[in-house]
Amino acid sequence: MSSPIPATGAPTQPVQIHSIEGITEYELDNGLRVLLAPDQSKPTTTVNMTYLVGSRHEQYGRTGMAHLLEHLMFRGTPDTPNALAEFSKRGLHANGSTSADRTNYYASFASNPETLKWYLSWQADAMRHAAIQEDDLNAERGIVLNELERGENSPFRTLTEKMRSTAYQWHNYRNSTIGARSDLEGMQASELRDFYDRYYQPDNAVLVVAGQFDPEQTLSEINQLFGSIPKPERTLTEAPTVEPQQDGERQIILERSGGMPFIAATYHIPASSSEQYILLDLAANILADSPSGPLYKELVENNLATGVFGFAMAHHHPGLIFFGAQLNDTMDIAKAQQTLHEVLEQSAKYPITQAQLDRAKNNWLTQWDELYASTEQMAIGLSEAIASGDWRLFFLERDRVKNISLEDVQQAIHTYLLASNRTSGRYKPTDNPQRAPFETVPDITQLLNEYKGDPTFTQTDAFDSSPENIDKLTQREVIKLPNGTISTAMLVKPTRGNRVQADYKIQFANAQAMNDMASLSAAAASLILNGTATLSRQEIQDRIDALQGNLHFGISGNRLMVSVSTHKKHFADLLQFSLELIQQANYPVKEVDEYKERVITSIRNAMTEPGALANNTLSRHGDIWPKGDIRYVPTYEELIKNIQAINPKALREFQNNFFGAGDIDIAIVGDFEPQQINTVLEDRLKSWKQAPNYERIDMPYHAVKPATFTIETPDKANAVYIARLPIELQNDHPDYPALFMANYLLGATETSRLWTRIRTQEGLSYSIRSSLNVSSFEPSGAWSLQAIYSPAEKERVKSLIDETIQTTLKDGFTEEELADGIRSALNLRSLARSQDSVLSSTWLKYLSLDRSFEWNQKFEEAIQNLTTAQVHQAMKTYLKPDNISEAFAGDFAGKAD
Repeated sequence: MSSPIPATGAPTQPVQIHSIEGITEYELDNGLRVLLAPDQSKPTTTVNMTYLVGSRHEQYGRTGMAHLLEHLMFRGTPDTPNALAEFSKRGLHANGSTSADRTNYYASFASNPETLKWYLSWQADAMRHAAIQEDDLNAERGIVLNELERGENSPFRTLTEKMRSTAYQWHNYRNSTIGARSDLEGMQASELRDFYDRYYQPDNAVLVVAGQFDPEQTLSEINQLFGSIPKPERTLTEAPTVEPQQDGERQIILERSGGMPFIAATYHIPASSSEQYILLDLAANILADSPSGPLYKELVENNLATGVFGFAMAHHHPGLIFFGAQLNDTMDIAKAQQTLHEVLEQSAKYPITQAQLDRAKNNWLTQWDELYASTEQMAIGLSEAIASGDWRLFFLERDRVKNISLEDVQQAIHTYLLASNRTSGRYKPTDNPQRAPFETVPDITQLLNEYKGDPTFTQTDAFDSSPENIDKLTQREVIKLPNGTISTAMLVKPTRGNRVQADYKIQFANAQAMNDMASLSAAAASLILNGTATLSRQEIQDRIDALQGNLHFGISGNRLMVSVSTHKKHFADLLQFSLELIQQANYPVKEVDEYKERVITSIRNAMTEPGALANNTLSRHGDIWPKGDIRYVPTYEELIKNIQAINPKALREFQNNFFGAGDIDIAIVGDFEPQQINTVLEDRLKSWKQAPNYERIDMPYHAVKPATFTIETPDKANAVYIARLPIELQNDHPDYPALFMANYLLGATETSRLWTRIRTQEGLSYSIRSSLNVSSFEPSGAWSLQAIYSPAEKERVKSLIDETIQTTLKDGFTEEELADGIRSALNLRSLARSQDSVLSSTWLKYLSLDRSFEWNQKFEEAIQNLTTAQVHQAMKTYLKPDNISEAFAGDFAGKAD
């Protein structure tokens, strides 16, 4: 490789290239492209660096190089030797990801010019000065192999990877991004350095800065930090390999123990920049829609499957579209697969309708609006468009969806969903082969030459997310009705896209009244969206989509939990609709039966998964409640029997008895009219039947006799370790801030003792975390720890965990650790307060506790004033290793053989 051209003098000013809907593209002298997307609506900033290199750029024998390099980048540079630790210290929510077409590194944080400048300086440093040492490679290699084994635990992931490898004969899309085990084990630091030097250059990167920041100042800082990096002399060229048209159906059969059967089929499709791609993306949503899609109707409703799915893979080069179905072990897999193929490939027999297309378009555009409304998610979305060829595709795709016709989608299905273009579990020769069209990457420059985006785009005002300001702006009120009360917390604030987030809960009865009703109550909540006397499940979803929103119903003990999210103009209507559904849900027999099949299939899958088995074992070990109590932890077999016993009559009786007025709390955050919402609540709820008087279900502390469990899960490449310790503490106790910080420093972050020892230094686990959950209502909680690892490393992992905990109990934490941890924790809490969903859910909790964000402020002040002695003492007081129960789940016998 040629040496870089030396930099001379100060960097020249960036050149503006394109500007669309508030996003402006600049190019530096060295080829680095910069996208600035300012958004003043909430105090967060997101930075995303996309390198146009992924697994498709790797050579034979060197698969997994792009992904392994992504891991090594966080090992740092000479100036920043541990990037993850520095991110954690500053409260950054940071990570990276690798796909077939790109590698990106991103961070979101509470807006702060100094934090932004620091992270940009790290990105500039990392672009040319990554350490890439052999010692770091050896440690990180073990982590990546652990991640690979985690994927091997999943039959679904393994089958789809094998199908992709079979569908592609020559193109590197056939290779898994994580790479082959043998390639990873043989990788050398010098090879990674060559790969890094070739692709991690300014002319192969796009930097995105989105959120609240000063565009002029930021662009100047970017130019100063990156402009001095010389443009390399080497020229990057595309590999000449082009995947030929598939000339006959291909098949793959995977045989492994555990889980439930499923089937899949995949077809070659155009690149994501092609006009044909979005047609097929919508086709996947229509064909696999539940419950209106033809796959659902032919497979699920005819008892050939318990669920269906479909999705198109967005790639820079021609990609794949996947369809499939989950079965249980009593279903006819051969007949199910035949039906799957027929529905997909006989479009004349199973035509899609205009109503189905309108539904899919509405749903797609709603999801786009929600993504666009979040600068954090939009930055990631721009990264994927960049990988497809140009960031402006992000907006062009939206415009294409709006203009799609039914004939276009039908023709795309007819053209690409052919037996000769399919890879599945069967082989079928044919005397008259058909071929899908030969595809190339569109000329994106010509495609986007005159594209300007939405001319109506406007910016959103800034919002101060301090606890004091949140309390100041929140209107709290108790609405008294003849049949009960409604406690409200309403925070009116500017939001990107004029979105509104609401959470409310309907509280009823007591623990005794809920005996033998745990599974029934969960079903009663989950099935609210599945039908009323006048609306089908599909009509309900159509109504929600028309209101550009999302509704979710769930159960928590004796509380119905509801989440509502939509645009300002539809919020009152969607809130009213959610209340109507609660009263009018009628639990159709067909929907109940399908729900039961789905849940039972999911339970049976869990019965072979290490994490699920370890968690259930420990939960049952610590269970003191009699069978039938709402707090009782059932076995999986008992849970299946409970699900099988559910019927529409019992569901309607539960709904009638408990889903009523009396004790309702609601929290709303966003751009809305409080008085209008009060009117909706009063008008809809005043006629409701009153529910039985609500009594909170307590969860008192009780000691648990320590025990160790080893659970064999045959043919699972990844093992799970879970440890659990009951804690007698309430979160208003003076010790809580210190114990919170002790756990934070021990195992909650990427700089924690456990993470540093097990992952960073030893490379034994992809993920190891500890957590502390303490009740706000009573002195009861639990400390827990979870790690994944190779079964062969069981004893070593356990030994290092014990050693780390004992050393910390003996010596405590350093002043530097505590200072960094306090700064990190407070920055992350500040970031959380900028999320509307967090504000809404927190206010809903505070309504039950008679708290405000003043409590939040006082807790953070207590964190700020902690000493190392206080944190050490709290850990010694509450964390008793001899009282911990633990479970190991994995294929230990297989590894021993």
